[in-house]
Amino acid sequence: MDGGEEFVPPPECPVFEPSWEEFADPLGYIAKIRPIAEKSGICKIRPPPDWQPPFAVEVDNFRFTPRIQRLNELEAETRVKLNYLDRIAKFWEIQASSLKIPNIERRSLDLFSLAKIVTDEGGFEAVCKERRWARVAQKLGYPPGKNIGSLLRSHYERIVYPFELFQSGASLPPCKPRLYDSDEIDREYKPHSIPLRQSVPPSKMSSYGRRANRLKPEPEPTEEDIEKNPELKKLQIYGAGPKMMGLGLVPRDKTRKKDPDIPPPPPNLIMTMRLRRNLSNPQFVDSFVCRMCGRGDEDEKLLLCDGCEDNYHTFCLIPPLSDPPKGNWRCPKCVAECKKPTEAFGFEQATREYTLQSFGEMADTFKADYFNMPVHMVPTELVEREFWRLVSSIEEDVTVEYGADIHSKEFGSGFPVNNGKRHLSDEEEEYARSGWNLNVMPVLEQSVLCHINADISGMKVPWLYVGMVFSAFCWHIEDHWSYSINYLHWGEPKTWYGVPSSSALKLEAVMKKLTPELFEFQPDLLHQLVTIMNPNILMSHGVPVVRTNQCAGEFVITFPRAYHSGFNQGYNFAEAVNFCTADWLPTGRSCIEHYRWLRRYCVFSHEELTCKMAACPEKLDLNLAAATHREMFIIVQEERKLRKSLLERGIKEAEREAFELLPDDERQCDKCKTTCFLSALACSNCQERLVCLYHSQDLCSCPSEKLYLRYRYTLDELLAMLHRLKVRAESFDSWANRVKEALEQEEGNKIDIKDLEVLKGEAADKKFPNNELLQRLNTVLADIHKCESSSTELLGNSQSRRMSLEELRTLVNTTQNLPCVMKQLEEVQVRRRENRPKIWDIKYLSSGLKIQALLEEGASLPVVAPACELLSGLQEQGRWLGEVRRTLGPEGSEVTLDVLRNLMESGCNVPQSVSVETAMAELQELLTIAERWEEKAQICLEDSRQKHHLSTLEAIVNEAQLIPVQLPNILSLQACLSRARAWVTDLEEIQNGEHYPCLDDLEGLVAIGRDLPVNMEELKQLELQVASAHSWREKASKTFLKKNSQHSLLEVLCPCVEKSKKREENSLGTEEDSDVNLLGLTAQDLRDPGAIVMAFKEGERQEKEALLRLQQVNLTKPGNGGSAPSLTSSQSVCVCNGPPRPLLHRCHLCKDWFHGGCVPFPALLGSLETNLTKPLCWWDWNTRFLCPRCQRSRRPRLETILALLVALQKLPVRLPEGEALQCLTERAINWQGRAKQALDTPEVQRALERLQQVEEEMSSIKEEEPEEKNKWNGNTDVNSPKKSEEKAANGVESLLSLVPCLKGPVIDLTTSTRAQLEELQLEGDLLEVMLDQTHSIYRILQAASQPPHDALHTLIQVREESRGSKSKDSRRKRKSQKTESEAKSTEATECKKTKSTDPHTGTHWSQAHILFVTIKCL
Repeated sequence: MDGGEEFVPPPECPVFEPSWEEFADPLGYIAKIRPIAEKSGICKIRPPPDWQPPFAVEVDNFRFTPRIQRLNELEAETRVKLNYLDRIAKFWEIQASSLKIPNIERRSLDLFSLAKIVTDEGGFEAVCKERRWARVAQKLGYPPGKNIGSLLRSHYERIVYPFELFQSGASLPPCKPRLYDSDEIDREYKPHSIPLRQSVPPSKMSSYGRRANRLKPEPEPTEEDIEKNPELKKLQIYGAGPKMMGLGLVPRDKTRKKDPDIPPPPPNLIMTMRLRRNLSNPQFVDSFVCRMCGRGDEDEKLLLCDGCEDNYHTFCLIPPLSDPPKGNWRCPKCVAECKKPTEAFGFEQATREYTLQSFGEMADTFKADYFNMPVHMVPTELVEREFWRLVSSIEEDVTVEYGADIHSKEFGSGFPVNNGKRHLSDEEEEYARSGWNLNVMPVLEQSVLCHINADISGMKVPWLYVGMVFSAFCWHIEDHWSYSINYLHWGEPKTWYGVPSSSALKLEAVMKKLTPELFEFQPDLLHQLVTIMNPNILMSHGVPVVRTNQCAGEFVITFPRAYHSGFNQGYNFAEAVNFCTADWLPTGRSCIEHYRWLRRYCVFSHEELTCKMAACPEKLDLNLAAATHREMFIIVQEERKLRKSLLERGIKEAEREAFELLPDDERQCDKCKTTCFLSALACSNCQERLVCLYHSQDLCSCPSEKLYLRYRYTLDELLAMLHRLKVRAESFDSWANRVKEALEQEEGNKIDIKDLEVLKGEAADKKFPNNELLQRLNTVLADIHKCESSSTELLGNSQSRRMSLEELRTLVNTTQNLPCVMKQLEEVQVRRRENRPKIWDIKYLSSGLKIQALLEEGASLPVVAPACELLSGLQEQGRWLGEVRRTLGPEGSEVTLDVLRNLMESGCNVPQSVSVETAMAELQELLTIAERWEEKAQICLEDSRQKHHLSTLEAIVNEAQLIPVQLPNILSLQACLSRARAWVTDLEEIQNGEHYPCLDDLEGLVAIGRDLPVNMEELKQLELQVASAHSWREKASKTFLKKNSQHSLLEVLCPCVEKSKKREENSLGTEEDSDVNLLGLTAQDLRDPGAIVMAFKEGERQEKEALLRLQQVNLTKPGNGGSAPSLTSSQSVCVCNGPPRPLLHRCHLCKDWFHGGCVPFPALLGSLETNLTKPLCWWDWNTRFLCPRCQRSRRPRLETILALLVALQKLPVRLPEGEALQCLTERAINWQGRAKQALDTPEVQRALERLQQVEEEMSSIKEEEPEEKNKWNGNTDVNSPKKSEEKAANGVESLLSLVPCLKGPVIDLTTSTRAQLEELQLEGDLLEVMLDQTHSIYRILQAASQPPHDALHTLIQVREESRGSKSKDSRRKRKSQKTESEAKSTEATECKKTKSTDPHTGTHWSQAHILFVTIKCL
C-alpha cells in the first residue's frame, strides 16, 4: 500500500457474549463457538457484566525493561526499502561519494521501487532501447505528460545503475566519465538526507537505534585475523537485520575518536584516500599500475585504495569519477568483500527500567503530545490510520516501547493466584479457581497441556504485556499451532487482525512474493514476531483478514494456525497464555512436520505428550481419549514403518532410552532439530550426535553396523497403550447401547427405576461427555421424579393447588410412556374415572340452578373442572353488566372519563358474550364522543394564538352539556365564559360612568382579558388606550424628570407636603422617601376629579407652611452675619450630611447651606455678553441657587406644559399624573396673574425705570474707558467659542476685585411692596414651572437689597477652583452646567420672541390663560 492511500479497516471478527451457564465451562464454550469463530481465525468474548476479576499485580514492585520498536522497520515492504537504501547509501559512501535522494513532484524518489520496476521491465539497457521510461514513471505513480521519464532515467543512471552493476558483479569497458552538475554537491550529502541510521546509537532516554543487535561490540580480532585481513579493524557490522555485513565502513581515525584515552595514531598510519603524484622515490614505481587497464600512464589520475593499496585510474572505475574523492576510498575488490548475507532482524531491549506508573506517564505523554489532544479523546479509527501510515513511511521514523513477554511467574499474574504467597479474600478465591483465569485454563482437565509437567513460560504460564500507543505485535502463529487466549486487564483498547488457518499458506506465499529479500536468509521469518504487513495489501492479494478492538475486560481467542497481529491504542496491561484441546492434536502433529521442514526447534515433544496421555487413559476426558486414540494410532503406524526401514538397512542394534529424562538439547535431531522421544538413531562412533528416524541417512558416514536404535517403548508396548485407549474410548459405546435399550423398553418389559439411576451414575464415574443420550436419560429421570411427586400429592389430597383435567390427563399419559414401572399409575387412573362423571354432569345440569351453587359444588372436586371456568365467566359477566347499568342509569353518580375507561378495561377481562360486546360498543361510542369534545375544549383553552369568539365557545359548551359525562375541559371552558361575560359587564360599567375610566382600571381589565381564551374586540381597543396613556406618561416624564431622577412623575407634579415635613423634622437628612400618595387620597378618591382638585389646593397650603417652618430652622444654623456659617458648627449641612467647611452657599428657597463640590452652583455671569458690558450691575448677576431638594424637576416652560395638556385631553383615559398636571398648570397661571399685577403697580414700575436708568448710566461710564472695557470684554472675537470661554474666565477673575466696590441698594421699595414681592417669589420658587416673572421679581428684590458680598466671593472662588481642576468629573460637571445655562438662555430667547409687548404687560399671560381656559372647558 502506498503511503498516500487511506487505510480501509477490514471486517469485524465474531463477538460472543456467553450466559452465566455457558461461561461456567470455558473449554466447552470455546468448543461450542469453534465452528463459527474458526472461520475468522480470531474471535472476541465478552464475559458477563458481573465477571470482573481484581487486578492482582503488586504495582509498586512491578519493574520491567521494554523492547524498542521503530515502526517503519516493522512493515515488511518498508523494511526491504530501508535495507536497499542502506546498502546503496553505504555503497556510495565507500566510493567516497555521498548520496542524495532526489525529489520529484514534491516527494522523495523511491529508489527501491524504481530499481525493481526497471528490473521487471528487462533492465536498464532494455528500458532505454525501447523507451519505456514513461511507463516506469506511470508505475511509480507520477502523472503523465511532464517529461518525468527522462528525469527518472537520469537519476537511475547516476545513482542506481552503478550499484546494480556492483551487485551483479559485471564489468563495463572504460568510458569517458559523464559530468553531472550535482556531483560536487552530492559528495557533501549524508545518505538519504539523514545520518546513517545504522551508525546512530540509541539514546539512554528516548531515541534508539534501528536494530536489536546492531550496537553489540564486535569481538576483538586475533593477530592471525589481522594478518589475514588488514581491513578487519576498520570494518563495523551494521545493516537492515541485526547485522548486515559491508554497510558501515568507518575510517580508523574516526573510530579512535570515541576513546579519549587512546592517543591518535601517527600521521603515516592514518589511512586516507589520496592520489599518487610523488614519483621521486624509485622504490614505489612498480606499484603505480592501474589494476583495471594495467597501464601506469596518467599517474595524476591514479587513485590509491585505502583498503588494499591498489591503484586505479579514475576513468577506469565503474562508474568513472570525474574528480578524485575527498575522503577515504576503497576499490571494487574491497567493496566486494562487504557483500555478505544479512542476519536475522530482532528488537532491542531498552536501556531504562520502568514501573507501571512511570511507563504509563511516558505513554500518556507521548500519545497526548503526538495527537495534540487528551488521550481519552483520540478516536481509535484515527490511531489505526496513523499507525498504518507510519509503518509504511520511509521518511518518518517513530520509535515506541513495548513491555512484551514479561514472565508472570517472576513478576506476578494479573489474576489472583492461590500460590500461598499471600492470603486471598473470598472474592479472590473465586476468581483464582475460575476456568477463565489464564493461570488455570491451560491445566484444565479437558486441556492437553495439563499432561505436561514442565511450566512452559508463555504456553502453560501466562506472559504479561504492557503497551503504549503504536506498540505492535507482528504477524505470527502460536508455538505448535496451539490456541491462545488474551485478556486485557485495563487500559486503552488493543486492535487485532486475524487470518483463518485455511489461508495461512496463502498469507505466507503473499509475504514471500512481495518481500523475497527478507525470506532469503530467514526462512522462518514469520515465526520471529518481527514482521508486519498492511492488512489491505493482504486483502488485495486474496487473503481474508478480520479485525477487532479488544477493550478492557474482554477476551480474544486465536485458533490453531491462525495468523494474527495488531497494535495497542494506548497505555494498557494484558495477559496471554496458550491452551490445547482435543481437536488440536492432529494440528499439533502437522506443526511438528512443518517444524521438521523448517529445522525449527520444538517447545515440547508431541510424541511424548501423546504417549503420556495414552499411558493413563482412565484419567482422560472421553473426547480427549477418543482423540488421543486416533492420534496414537497414526503415531504407532508411522513408528512401525520407520523402524521397519531401519531393519531393512541392516540396523539391528537397539537400546531402551528414557528420553524424557534427558535435556531437550541432548535429544534433538541433528538434522531437523526435532525433539526425539519414541526413537532416535545414534552412532557408536559419533556419540555427540543423533537423528530422528526421518533423517536416518543424514547421521554420519559410518557403516551401518556402528549405528543403533535408541527407543522409548517397544512396538508391543505401544500397541498395548493403544488398546487401553481404545477400551476407554469404546466404553462409551457400551454404555450408550445399554441406555438406548433401557429407554426404548415396551409395555411389559419395563425396567426398574434403580437401573436407570445406575446408568446415570456410571456416566458420571467414567466422565462421559454431556451428549444427547445422557440428556435424554436425565430428562427421563426428571420426568419420573416429577410424576411420582404429582401422583403422591394427588392421591394424598396434599396438593398446593388443584390439578386441571388436562394436567391429570397429561400425568396419566406421561406415566404410561415412562420406560420404568410406576406403582401409583393404577390408583391415578381410578381417581380419573371417579371424577369424570361428575365433570360431565356439571355440563348438563339444568339452567335453573344457581350459578353460585354450581361453583361451590365444583370447588369441592379434587380436579378443576372446565365447566367451573365457564360458570365463573358467566358470574363475572353478570356482575360487570350490572355495574354498567348502575353507572349509566339515572340513579348513578357523575360519570367521568376515568370511570368509562375503567369500565372498558374491566370489560376486556370479562368473558365475551353478545351482551358484553353490546355494552362495550355503547361505552366505546360514549367515550369516543366525550374525548372528542374534551379535545375540542382543550384546543380552545390552550390555543392562545387563535382565540374563538364568545358565541362560538358558548355553542361548544351548550352542545357538550348534552353528553352525560362530566368533562373537565368543558367545565374549565364554561368557567372562562363566565369570567368573559363578567369582564364585558365591568367594561360597560366603566365606560358608562360619569368620568373617563382610570388607567389602573383599564390595565386590570386588559390583564384579565389577555388571560381569557376568548376573542373580544373590546380588548384590542382597551390595549390601544392603555398604550397611548403610557406613551403620554413617558413623554411627560421626559419633560419633567431629570436624568436618573429618584422622584416619580406624580411626586414632581404634586405639592411636596410630606417631604417638606420630613425636612423640617430633620433638615439635614438626604435619604429619599419611597413613592407615597402625596395628596393623602385613597384609590377610590383618585377616581373623583373634584377630590383631586381639593386635595391639591390643600397640599399647596401645607407645602407653603412647611417650607416657611423649614426656612426658620435653617436660618437658625450658626453663620457669620447670617450669610456664612461658622466653621466650628457641629451641625451637618449639604446633601452629603457633612460638617460645614469653606465655600458654602445658601439655597434661595430652603435657606440651607451646601458645599461647592457637592452640588452645582449657578454660573455667576449668566448671559455673558450682557453682564460683561455692565459689570457693576450686580443685581443682574446669576446668584440665585436652588438646591436639588427644592428643584426636583427640569421645570419646563408653561408653553411645553400646555402642549402636554392638549395631548392629555385627547386621551379617553384618566391618569393621576394628568390631574396633577392640570392642577399645577392652573396654579402656575394663577401665580403668573398675581405676579403681573404686582409688577404693574406704579411703585414697581418706577423701580424698574430707575434700574434702567442706572444701567444706562453705567454703560455710558464704561464707554469712556475703552481700556477698562477691553479688560472686561477681553478679545473682540466673541463669536468664537474658545474666545468666549477665555473672556468668561477673565471676566469672573476680574469680578473678584469689583466685589468690594459694589454699592446698594439701588432702588427703594416700601415694606408692603417688598413683602408682597417676597411672598410671590416664595410661591414661584415652589412651582415646578419656569416663568419669566420669577426672574423679574428676583432682580427687583436684589436691586432693593445690599450687595451679597460673601455669596459673590464664594461663587467666584468656586468658579475658579472648578476651572482649575483637570479631573474628568469636573469637566463633566462644567459641561452639564454650561448645557443647562445655554438651555435656559435659549428658552428665554424663545420666550422673548413670542412676546410682542413688554414682558410685564400681559400679552404672553393672556395667550397662556386663554389656552388653559380652553383646555379646561374641553
